Amino acid sequence: MSKNELIEKAIEIRERAYVPYSNFSVGAALLTKSGKIYTGCNIENAAYPVSLCAERVAIFKAISEGETEFVEMAVVADTERPVPPCGSCRQVMSEFFAGEMKVHLTNLHDNTMTVKVDELLPFSFQKTDMEK
Repeated sequence: MSKNELIEKAIEIRERAYVPYSNFSVGAALLTKSGKIYTGCNIENAAYPVSLCAERVAIFKAISEGETEFVEMAVVADTERPVPPCGSCRQVMSEFFAGEMKVHLTNLHDNTMTVKVDELLPFSFQKTDMEK
């Protein structure tokens, strides 16, 4: 699958976002090693802390289906610059993605920035940090 095809999947799922409060729709598409694509859109709630970002929806869907190996992810929103993931999403990415995995950040104006997970959250908190 090409980067552009993955971005198209993210654009498509963005249309399903439930964003009555912010009106800020985000879509994400995650390619697994098995070749399957998991998509996610952001879902808001009147109690904001229980809302969920598109990136985490896609990641959690994949994990819940038994996927554990990931190839790349695309994230899209209607922003001026390529949309950056929030801090919570970056931490979840660092938990489940290899540091070298590519994440394509883009917008609806064809501005794309490809970064590695380690670049999104350097010095992230890891499982090994809890070991004594």
